[in-house]
Amino acid sequence: MTITKFTASDLGGLKAEQPVVVLLHGYGADERDLPGIMSYLPNLPWVSPRAPLPTVQGGFAWYGVERVLNPNLEDVMPPTEALWDWLDDLLDPKQPLVVIGFSQGGLMATQLLRSRPERIAACVILAGFAADVEMPADATLRENKPKVLYCRGAQDTVVAKDAVAGLNRWLQSHTRAQTKTYEGLGHSIDDRVMNDVADFVAASVG
Repeated sequence: MTITKFTASDLGGLKAEQPVVVLLHGYGADERDLPGIMSYLPNLPWVSPRAPLPTVQGGFAWYGVERVLNPNLEDVMPPTEALWDWLDDLLDPKQPLVVIGFSQGGLMATQLLRSRPERIAACVILAGFAADVEMPADATLRENKPKVLYCRGAQDTVVAKDAVAGLNRWLQSHTRAQTKTYEGLGHSIDDRVMNDVADFVAASVG
């Protein structure tokens, strides 16, 4: 499994210590889905990869639909490794990353945090969930408890309550999560969400 398509801001002249935003789209979308939110983070360079698996409805996915809200290790490890391989080729191996993922991409944001937490300067989960598996860095996260922002719409009917509860349990035991719920919002992102994301990222990376 490999990442072959992406879009990005101008990455010329990047310094190794400069944070880069990694935008991780949801199931059935592609690399063009999230870059519009970068208007809220205008001073940060960004990359937006296309997930590796085409879906029958169009768009792309990080893993198959069979266990979309309850993936196992065999589902999540290949795309996690593919993302790291792609990032290692594209960026300095010490580049700090701000990972922002929506829905299935939110799960992939947690996967990057759960595999190489030392690379993650900030983790933002938008209407996402987490894999109920033990990942290599989970013990480190339980000890260090990094800050994470989790945003979801109060009227989100796409991510099931069990998946929301599972993510909340994982966040409580492994992170210092800021959890935000937005009345009137479904499985989506709005100005309220992005203003909170901008504040969180600014506090995390300056």
